[in-house]
Order: sequence, then structure tokens, then C-alpha cells
Amino acid sequence: MWNTIILEPMINSLLYIYSLLGQNFGWAIIVFTALVRLITLPLTIQQMRSTMVMQEIQGSDRYKKMQEKYKKDKQKLSEEQMKLFKDVGYNPMSGCVGLIIQFPIIIGLYQAVIRTLAATPVQLFDLSKLLYPFTSASLIPVNSQFLWMNLGQPERLVLDFLPFAIPVLTILVVITTYLQTKLTTPASPDAQSQSMTKMMGLYMPLLLGYFAYSLASGLALYFFTSNLLGILQGYIMRRIRERPAS
Repeated sequence: MWNTIILEPMINSLLYIYSLLGQNFGWAIIVFTALVRLITLPLTIQQMRSTMVMQEIQGSDRYKKMQEKYKKDKQKLSEEQMKLFKDVGYNPMSGCVGLIIQFPIIIGLYQAVIRTLAATPVQLFDLSKLLYPFTSASLIPVNSQFLWMNLGQPERLVLDFLPFAIPVLTILVVITTYLQTKLTTPASPDAQSQSMTKMMGLYMPLLLGYFAYSLASGLALYFFTSNLLGILQGYIMRRIRERPAS
């Protein structure tokens, strides 16, 4: 079921884009990631809009007053919060739905990139079983060379004048993950929520940075591209939200 609905369409689409781009797998990953972002844009907009509305609610006087008034009565606080959400027409689940739907797409995209970078005979055999009849088997194994990288190996930039290799993509993934997390995570007046937000802002860049450093650079390229597009979407959404009504 998973292979039929998610993995096979993604792998075959990725290989089709790869064939159109002169068998350049680096650009195929970038274009494919952008297309998936475009297709899931309505879900992303819904999620980000929900995040921004929640941020506005948490910054309101009414929300701050109820936090202070009922700080020792969690049940009453929860009831008052639900009343506030109802009064302003906010559904706390609205952002979760988009995220839940996007999650298998994100996992599928990750698996598609890794599977398509198959190099060993066993991996290539497994990949061939996921190809559609009209997808040419001559496209595999893919050309994994892109710029200075072998997309099937962890990325390192070697410069003659330096005694060590530089993990450029890892650095870029850490920076862009941090920026995207800051842009899409609402600031909260609640101390516990602030602590969780800070932990998320720290751990997510480090976790993805570790993956980018230790796994195939094709995956790191996907992370970096996805982060850049997420930052762009977040910036545009915030500008639209903050634009004064005429």
C-alpha cells in the first residue's frame, strides 16, 4: 500500500525529472522537492496561518489575563482557552490536519531520494521492482555526481589549502533549519511553552545537521532545498499577514 500510493509515484517522478534534466540528479532533487512543496502548498498555508493566528491569540490581553488568573487551576484555564478559541473562530486542530497529511509525504520524499540513489546490486534490484513499465531501466544507477559532491555519500568540500574537509551542506542545513524553525514556531508568553520552543529551535537544527553530516548528501540537498522553500513561504505569509488592511 505504502509503495503503491507514495513511494512508487515519487521514485518514478524523480527519475522522469532526472531524464528531462540531462540525467543530473542534483537538479532533479531540487526541482522535485520544489514541485512537492508546490503541491502541498495549500496544506502548508493552512498550517502556517493556524500558527500565526495562535501567536496573535497568545499575545492578546485576554489570553495573558486568563493565564495569570487561572495559573493554579489548569482545568479552568483549559475551559477558558477553549471559550477564547471559539469566540475568535480558531480551531486548534486546523494546523494539525495539514501537518498530519504532510508527514507521510515528507517520509516518502526522503525514502524516494535514498532508494533512487541505489548503488549496490541488491539495492538496484529492489529499485527496479518499484519502476513503472514506461520508466526506462537504463536510467539506473543514477549519475550521483553533482558539483563537488557524490550524492550517494556524505558531503565534504576538500580545498587544497586547508588540512580538513568542510561539511558545507551540513552547515547550510543547520542554519536554514534554525531560521525556518524560528519563522514558523510561534512565540509564547507561557514559560513552559517558551522552553519547549527554545528546545525545538536548538534540537531540530542539530538533528537534521547530524543526518546531513552522516548520511548521503542527496538527502542533505533535499533538506537544504526544502528549508529554503519553507523560509520563503514563511516570509511571504508573514508579510501578507502583517500588511495593513487598505
